[in-house]
Amino acid sequence: MSIEPLNTSSIQQFLQQVQSAEASRSREVRMDINSAKALASTLGLVMSRMHGDLEKYVAEQLKQLQNDQVIEISMDSGEWK
Repeated sequence: MSIEPLNTSSIQQFLQQVQSAEASRSREVRMDINSAKALASTLGLVMSRMHGDLEKYVAEQLKQLQNDQVIEISMDSGEWK
């Protein structure tokens, strides 16, 4: 199962815009609606991918814990300890 790389150019563009605004001591950052939509869409995709990866990781860890669990029972003179 291969995972397609995400196009994060809108995030990179936004970060550059913020850096430029900070460097010029600007008090605000403005973007047109198309850039804002692209940024929102990309952030949604990134967050969805991260959520899916986290769920997969947790499931794998739980499975590994269940497989690695050792139950030890010892008997002494016919009595359970």
